Amino acid sequence: MSQFFGDIAPLTFDPDTTDLGFRHYNPDEMLMGKRMEDHLRFAVAYWHSFAWPGGDPFGGQTFERPWFNETMEGARLKADVAFEMFDILNAPFFCFHDADIRPEGATFAESEKNFREITDIFAKKMETSKTRLLWGTANLFSNRRFMAGAASNPDPDVYAWSAATVKLCMDATHALKGENYVLWGGREGYETLLNTDLKQEMDHMGRFLTMVVDYKHKIGFEGAILLEPKPQEPTKHQYDYDVSTVYGFLKRYGLENEVQVNIEQGHAILAGHSFEHEIAMANALGIFGSIDMNRNDYQSGWDTDQFPNNVPEIALAYYEILKGGGLGRGGTNFDAKLRRQSLDPEDLLASHAGAMDVCARGLKAAAAMLEDGALERAREARYEGWQREPAQSMLKMDLSEVAGLVAEGNIDPQPRSGRQEILENIVNRFV
Repeated sequence: MSQFFGDIAPLTFDPDTTDLGFRHYNPDEMLMGKRMEDHLRFAVAYWHSFAWPGGDPFGGQTFERPWFNETMEGARLKADVAFEMFDILNAPFFCFHDADIRPEGATFAESEKNFREITDIFAKKMETSKTRLLWGTANLFSNRRFMAGAASNPDPDVYAWSAATVKLCMDATHALKGENYVLWGGREGYETLLNTDLKQEMDHMGRFLTMVVDYKHKIGFEGAILLEPKPQEPTKHQYDYDVSTVYGFLKRYGLENEVQVNIEQGHAILAGHSFEHEIAMANALGIFGSIDMNRNDYQSGWDTDQFPNNVPEIALAYYEILKGGGLGRGGTNFDAKLRRQSLDPEDLLASHAGAMDVCARGLKAAAAMLEDGALERAREARYEGWQREPAQSMLKMDLSEVAGLVAEGNIDPQPRSGRQEILENIVNRFV
């Protein structure tokens, strides 16, 4: 035991507690025929929780962690602390990048050796912990070699290095029985068109993703391959801007039935959308997979990766998730970090516990709205005309035939209220 968290006991559900614990998140509470834990499938992000030093664009490290060093001893201690926290939170899942868990070696082989040692430690710890791997991924953006991207890089050596890294991480995810594998294109985009061949870069990304899918089937990995949409950060334009952009990319390269999306709330906002919009769009296109749960500071205009605290926003997101059939093999990953002034170990636990409570409240509100049915009845009523003839037949006609219906039927359409305020009032009854 590292004793990083001192004598803090595992957190429990107690609606009356005034101490560190869960006031709303009851893992065993039944909602729509399923345990709350199985609906939410919470995951702890290794990178922000254990690897982030507390810097921002104008200032450096504020956190002092005993494992903050580029040694294997530090990496082992980090793993000890991580699983202690997973157990305190009773977390079902965690997620990691390769660079989060091991120090960078002087060569690829040395980095691989370090990585394999830590994933072996994970496997051993998972024998006695309830926490499982939601997904693994590769960090193909932090090191300076990736300054021009990974799969879209103009240097074929970087492309090859990236492929080797993804293979390593996929092998580890498979060995650890991960539920999914994520590709996060942190720098798959461009800063200026003056030195960019758009078609070549996108073709290379398409080929790279095809290799990943082929390898998934080769090794018998049963989890989903997930792409994470991300707009304009850090590059001027990213090829995986939002859910619709990703779907167009997948269609172009014949991968729309092989790859799903991992949607982050903060990225949705940066793309000019709401979280629920991106989830609903992914469900409509048949590519919804999983979510990263966080929020942005709406005044900063940047991806601040804060823990969620807005129940109405979260309720609308889970409403779309439940309406689409739930998270499936996906989960609710807290891709969120402490504020750089939140220095204490207890802050790390309180942030996750509070976020889990917020999500629990949002989920319960979403389930209640679905079971009430008022929103869905209003939606069905708005489109009821399409359930009758000749509307159904009209969808099979050509343009001239449809135009003829207007004259033949003396059609004179009159506007009908969209009832937006009434629907918003319905939502507010539950949140």
